[in-house]
Amino acid sequence: MPELFEELGLKRDEYDSICEILGREPNKVELGMYSVMWSEHCSYKSSKEQLRKLPTEGPRILMGPGENAGVVDIGDGFAVVFKLESHNHPSAVEPFQGAATGVGGIVRDIFTMGARPIASLDPLRFGSLESPRTRYLFDGVVAGIASYGNCLGIPTVAGDLYFEEAYEENPLINVMCLGIMPRERLILGRASEPGSIGVLIGSSTGRDGIGGVSVLASQEFDETSAAKRPSVQVGDPFTEKLEIEACLEMLDKGLLLGLQDLGGAGLTCATCETAERGGCGMDVDVGKVPLREPGMEPIEIMMSESQERMWALTSPDNLDEVLGICEKWGLDATPLATVTEGDRLRLFLDGVVIADVPASSLAQGPEYHRPAEKPAYIDKVQSADPGALPAPDDLGAALMDLLGSPNICSRRWVWEQYDHMVRLNTVLLPGGDAGVLRVMGSSKGIALSCDCNGRFCYLDPNLGTQIAVAESGRNVACTGATPVALTNCLNFGNPEKPTIFWQFVQSVEGLAEACRQLDTPVVGGNVSFYNESFGEAIYPTPVIGMLGILEDVRARVGSAFSREGDHVVLLGDTAAEFGGSEYLKVLHGKVEGKPPALDWEAEKALQKCLVRAAGAGALASAHDLSEGGLAVALAECCVQGGTGAHLELPGTLPAPAALFSESQSRAVVSVPAQRLADLEDIAAELDVPLHILGTTGGTSLEIKGMLELGVDEMSEVYDTSLEKLIAGATR
Repeated sequence: MPELFEELGLKRDEYDSICEILGREPNKVELGMYSVMWSEHCSYKSSKEQLRKLPTEGPRILMGPGENAGVVDIGDGFAVVFKLESHNHPSAVEPFQGAATGVGGIVRDIFTMGARPIASLDPLRFGSLESPRTRYLFDGVVAGIASYGNCLGIPTVAGDLYFEEAYEENPLINVMCLGIMPRERLILGRASEPGSIGVLIGSSTGRDGIGGVSVLASQEFDETSAAKRPSVQVGDPFTEKLEIEACLEMLDKGLLLGLQDLGGAGLTCATCETAERGGCGMDVDVGKVPLREPGMEPIEIMMSESQERMWALTSPDNLDEVLGICEKWGLDATPLATVTEGDRLRLFLDGVVIADVPASSLAQGPEYHRPAEKPAYIDKVQSADPGALPAPDDLGAALMDLLGSPNICSRRWVWEQYDHMVRLNTVLLPGGDAGVLRVMGSSKGIALSCDCNGRFCYLDPNLGTQIAVAESGRNVACTGATPVALTNCLNFGNPEKPTIFWQFVQSVEGLAEACRQLDTPVVGGNVSFYNESFGEAIYPTPVIGMLGILEDVRARVGSAFSREGDHVVLLGDTAAEFGGSEYLKVLHGKVEGKPPALDWEAEKALQKCLVRAAGAGALASAHDLSEGGLAVALAECCVQGGTGAHLELPGTLPAPAALFSESQSRAVVSVPAQRLADLEDIAAELDVPLHILGTTGGTSLEIKGMLELGVDEMSEVYDTSLEKLIAGATR
């Protein structure tokens, strides 16, 4: 079937391998199943060799990569389930439904493990807001995330947002979700007991999403991409809400042996993966699948990615009770498979076998050793000296330009469209360093952050990825939480190009090193390749989702200067480091130089200092230094709290470096006068540089000899720029 396997995205050598596995040519249904399971999206055929470099174990880790989501023990009998995924390609074709179903998919990954979803985050990347297409995508994506999450009653508590020309044709729509559960409710997606029954729960199956993982998510975009719109799924959050309640009730009653969602590759993935993980086979009656469209062929049924469907495994003795609970919640539930001994996944239609393949061959897929070659641009961009550029004449005006830039200004326009307070667990609102949630039934808190500066990764993928992990950990530490584990979404271009694959290899190695340094194992995540259009790739963008634990949620720390008379303290040292900085991009229009250096001993000491000082009650606020450097961080603290500050910067650095350098391992904190000595003792013990800058108070940010700006003046620019950029561009 040469024409068909090429249409389905398979290579000739992959088709030959399938023939060798089967000892014959595959039929149409079997070929469709292999095409979706051997896609890059499902098989990780280009990435799994590299992903083995990542540390994935630790004393808190109950489940690492390999299941639907990672699971972390947080103590007091509770476990947290979390994961980060992408829906980039569907969102580029149909932004509202692409983003909405991305939320639905990641939520299913969480409750599939037995956890109730309680929070989501949304790391987003778009092109320039000057582009009408970017404005269309941005508006649709935010609306899609808001619609689905709000309907489910899951708060969006944090995220990040960048606008760069590199994402013009390929926006990145990453979504992260976290759930919580009693440890004993953990369930795996495994069919390990022959004789047990597979039940399809939820929505009927249609033609939406057919070929999504093999065509839409595993190829570059070109002028034909608009024709792929039918491949984007359509979501129904109200059905998913019913599924959450029904599945958790069945788990509480001990009725399920395994649970899996139907996402990428649909029923093919759910059946073969649960069988392979459990070391069993499965017989599936395709004719029993409830359909929403007439005349669907078996290949369409098995490849469909229709949303809001779950695959539950139960014993024959519990089947009637499972069906009864689904009926109570208004959900269709259809028994259509039996778990068997051996390794065969067999499909039946009207009693006739229409497909018979080894489940393991589908689930495991091929593995490639891709060539990697350092891109020529790296040496060129790193050889530039941003420090040689002229300093701005007016430092205050430069700060205002930065505060109004798309990558720094307030994201209020975005997060106000989300319900971030539903369920009443959110104790630190969006807009700070990390989202913080209380754990009901415990004194603990959970902190969540997602980070990645694609410019740094473009300039140096290894170092840039390490910085992303460091910043995500630092954001969590600023709230007082200890970073304990992370998930990731690794967004890259075409892995078949050696220069792109070099970026990926370097990034994974940087991620592995950073995880070892912070002792934050990777519990799962996602790789999204082929994020390029017309031969132009995105910046390498390994988004990091960090989980932190607060032993006492009452000790949480926000980022705002909220009262007068506190000491303002800079923790960490500053060097003249402008490579890839927001200052360099906004004021000089350049993306070049080397990213800031990262000293892991300094970074770890700073994070320990922040956590210890917060736990001791010594901090009134804490805010990490990232885009825009110290000046932007101070302005944000003032604006968020409506309180000014009167400061003087230490050292002899030129003013632009002192204000706008993006040196790592720094945070600005405010400290009550009576607790300053406590912070000094903690910093001294950990060898963290400490610089007293001045005090909070008044109605302006004054940095002696450099600038003075009113808080209201800064607020007007910071709080309204994003909305003005959108509105101004559409007039």
